[in-house]
Amino acid sequence: MLGRVPELSVGAPTRARDGNQTLARGLRVLLAIADARAGMTVAQVSELLDVHRSIAYRLLQTLVDFDLVARGGEGTYLPGARLATLAEAFLPALRDVTTPVMRSLADRLQSTIMLFVAQGGDAVAIAMAEPTTASHHLAFRLGMRTSLSRGAAGYALLAAQPSIPGEPEPVAQARARGWARSHEEIEAGQFAVAAWIPIAGTATRACLNLITYREDVADAAGQEIRRAADQVGRMLRRQP
Repeated sequence: MLGRVPELSVGAPTRARDGNQTLARGLRVLLAIADARAGMTVAQVSELLDVHRSIAYRLLQTLVDFDLVARGGEGTYLPGARLATLAEAFLPALRDVTTPVMRSLADRLQSTIMLFVAQGGDAVAIAMAEPTTASHHLAFRLGMRTSLSRGAAGYALLAAQPSIPGEPEPVAQARARGWARSHEEIEAGQFAVAAWIPIAGTATRACLNLITYREDVADAAGQEIRRAADQVGRMLRRQP
């Protein structure tokens, strides 16, 4: 059975810069549709943007024209195929190298493994591997954001850089032992263990993050997550 998917969504600005209102509205709709389980209707988009239904319809039609959104059944609009291409274009080398390592970890540890990167003040999930041999595991959404100031992924990403004044205490602990750990900071009952990936010559900060309901798995996972993150770092250094 899958765990409940947390209602953590990709953030969108509440105000647009002057001259960018139409673009901002379109992007806000795209992000909302990507984050919705069952798609969105014209009426829902109209309510989201607080605009007339005709404006909502025109925005949706433009997204459909670019294959970013597709029409579903019963008047709903769903994520379009073009989004998959855009996702694959984001940090392709990191995703390609990390994916097989994550799949192996997920099966070995019977847990969900996620790849997070730092963006501004958030940790953003960009890839996920679920165990193929376990029926009970946590499921999360790609694109979910959590604050760098809470949760194992955020702590690990902060630990990848030199210490800064006022950083959470778990960050210093993670930096000292090589991995971060948290319990119920993002989702009730959830344990998380994360280790930053050593990436040289780039500003990208990334980490592998294990999530599980089992405390015994979390207790034993730290060194293995650390080794896997180091393996990814070595593989990236060998990339042309």
